[in-house]
Amino acid sequence: MADRISRRQALMLGGGALAALGSAAGAQTASAARPVERGAAAQAGTGWFRLPVVTANIGRKHLGAREAAITAVRGGDPGHRPFVGWQEISEGDSGEPPMITRHFGSKYRTAFLHDPKSFRVPISVPDPWKIVNSKRTFVHGGIAHVTPPRYINEVVVEHSAHPGLKFALINSHYIANAYNGTKNPNLQDEWQLHKKLHRERVMAHHNQGHLVIWTADTNNPGYVRATGQDSEHRAFFKGIDRINWLPGDGKVRLDLVNTKVIPMNVDGHDARLAVFRIRLA
Repeated sequence: MADRISRRQALMLGGGALAALGSAAGAQTASAARPVERGAAAQAGTGWFRLPVVTANIGRKHLGAREAAITAVRGGDPGHRPFVGWQEISEGDSGEPPMITRHFGSKYRTAFLHDPKSFRVPISVPDPWKIVNSKRTFVHGGIAHVTPPRYINEVVVEHSAHPGLKFALINSHYIANAYNGTKNPNLQDEWQLHKKLHRERVMAHHNQGHLVIWTADTNNPGYVRATGQDSEHRAFFKGIDRINWLPGDGKVRLDLVNTKVIPMNVDGHDARLAVFRIRLA
């Protein structure tokens, strides 16, 4: 990587991250990440902070494995507290909200976990980040024996010690069997509506200058971008569980450091972790 990592930055990122930063240099070039600024502009901002983000569909096949899966997600980036976009929480079963509360602890706030409508796709936010705004968006109603109602959840978070170091995190779960599984054409209108509204929510934050990170079970292995913008980047290029991001107005910088798959052993989904670094420019 062209920019040098200071000892202070290395401590903030964690000891194991230096090698990962080096190995991610090629990926940064491919994702068109801009080089780190130097001089007065950089000095006016902050140092880099480690920012792990997970997308985790718990599933329902082996219910006895859920608690271990939730623990694995929490410990996916050892020594650090990840943000988590969850899917399938309390969807046809029970017990997951107290598991999340218990294993994530007092250093977390999980938005929408007890929301009466959009509880299936909550978002876990760790200290030192605080939730400054949140919104749920209704996508479509349930279909008996096919799908529950679908929602898009979002939060805007800000670092408690650095006003202005903020971003939006959006989480959702698309209908299955429209573009995967049975590929039922009768379900594609619902899927396309979901993508339309997903794009609108990402672009609403982008148009305010916010960096946007989104997590989702897209139920489409060919999914590329929510927005169609060339500047929207992907942490993962295969599968249906995705983490993407769209830069904002440049006041907040985000670089991808590394990625990881976290086995959950509940059903066919494994959690996916993207380790970023973020700073105020």
